[in-house]
Amino acid sequence: MAQVSIVKKASAVVLVALAAAATVSAQELSPAPAPGPIAGDGFSVPASDCYFTLKAWNAQKAGAAAVLVADDRPEPLITMDTPEEGHAQADYLQNISIPSALISQSLGEAIKKALSKPDMVKVNLDWREALPHPDDRVEYEFWTNSNDECGPKCDSQKQFLKDFKGVAQILEKKGYTQFTPHYITWYCPEAFILSKQCKSQCINNGRYCAPDPDEDFGCGYDGKDVVVQNLRQACFFKVANESGKPWLWWDFVTDFAIRCPMRDEKYTKECAEDVIASLGVDVKKIRECVGDTEADVENQVLKAEQNAQIGKGPRGDVTILPTLIINNRQFRGKLDKGTVLKAICSGFEETTEPVICLRDGIETNECMENNGGCWIDKASNITACRDTFRGRVCQCPIVQGVKFFGDGYKHCEASGALRCWLNNGGCWKDSQQGRTYSACIDNHSKGCKCPPGFKGDGVKNCEDIDECEEKTACQCPECKCKNTWGSYECQCGAVGGDLLYIREHDTCISKFDARQEVGWGFVWIIVLGLAVAGGIAYAFYKYRIRTYMDSEIRAIMAQYMPLDNQAEVAAQGPNRNV
Repeated sequence: MAQVSIVKKASAVVLVALAAAATVSAQELSPAPAPGPIAGDGFSVPASDCYFTLKAWNAQKAGAAAVLVADDRPEPLITMDTPEEGHAQADYLQNISIPSALISQSLGEAIKKALSKPDMVKVNLDWREALPHPDDRVEYEFWTNSNDECGPKCDSQKQFLKDFKGVAQILEKKGYTQFTPHYITWYCPEAFILSKQCKSQCINNGRYCAPDPDEDFGCGYDGKDVVVQNLRQACFFKVANESGKPWLWWDFVTDFAIRCPMRDEKYTKECAEDVIASLGVDVKKIRECVGDTEADVENQVLKAEQNAQIGKGPRGDVTILPTLIINNRQFRGKLDKGTVLKAICSGFEETTEPVICLRDGIETNECMENNGGCWIDKASNITACRDTFRGRVCQCPIVQGVKFFGDGYKHCEASGALRCWLNNGGCWKDSQQGRTYSACIDNHSKGCKCPPGFKGDGVKNCEDIDECEEKTACQCPECKCKNTWGSYECQCGAVGGDLLYIREHDTCISKFDARQEVGWGFVWIIVLGLAVAGGIAYAFYKYRIRTYMDSEIRAIMAQYMPLDNQAEVAAQGPNRNV
């Protein structure tokens, strides 16, 4: 949290968030009373000829925690940039460590209105929610340049590419991100196409241009050399992406910066193609993609780059280098490995971040303290607390194929066919006297139920039911009941007597009666078997009699009249004697 003061000066409004009261010694800052009660000294930063970077630097020296600059007109936000040319060499630029941001005029007015009230105003600068985070993949673009002689900007860009390469390639290879590099180009107005400046800075008859690296048209490399190298790098990404290895682009641009610098006069086609070949990419395909840069034709790759510069939706146009776009939002922050990684991590949907986003130094694991206030089963060490980049979420987990359901804060319950395998489904379970009983039922998707012989909630306890005392079993006149853990024993009369206990009917019967019943049952089975066998034998006997009678009748009839087959034989007899 930071206390904020706001003062209107000239054409811009500057809000300076103070970490503590401070005396302003810098000439650019002058003390001013705050329009409302605040816990700190407010001071104004007049809008003058100095850069906002210098204002931020002076505010930092005065003890400010952050600087917010409110636009003085209602317009889309632009990307604030460091000073150009000679001003960019200022040493203080690399030493600014407090955050600074441009906010819209409407937001500035809203803060002013809040400050006009007597209540304390606290502003939390939380950039984690500045980016959309719809799913488990982050799409980001890096607008860059192959020019390595543009001062501190180029130096910081080269260092960023070198430092961030390993992280970027891991994220890309594992499918966590989709990265696309881009290159800004300009075009030459038609009236100046034949001028010396356009011819030295442009290719394809003035369609694609870049500024002269050293701003000397008479010596060194020209702008068109930069455009061609930019095109070659864009083509390299296109070919590598088509081969399923887009992460090779990071190797190419970092190796090219090391092996082919302008200061060593190695910023050439030959050096670039040596780097391409060393990475195993087809140089011929790169040449075909680059095409004829002297021809008066469109280059499809650079044409697409120019179209992509135009902002669609909330992204805005790309006008400065370098520019980083994450999930279709322009990143406004320091171009270093840690800051950019945090911004990319903020673009993942909660609980889908890669492990690298949850390391120390990137975020704080809130589950380490009091389990984040979430449900936990200490017996099995299963918790509903899930650490994410934006903080913890309480979400019932899935463990070994078993899904837990509940609110995640006070209750999570296992569900599914395999739930009893995992911590007994969270149900009661105990073993005594060589027996084990469980309240988890395998064929139930959820819930706990004490087994027969027990009573309780099934989760924390199940108590043995004394069937003898409660008279729920072994109640026949001759029965003697003895309770056991989870069951009971029932005996009819004295040990070794003639009575037998039938548990299903809770009654006692004579062992002789039982044997007699068994004996008669056996007799009936024999009788039934004989009856079936007799029926089968009778059916077979009837079949045999009928077959015999049919054959006898045919024999008698054959003596008095010819049968069909005999007539056929008689008809064929004369033919055989011919």
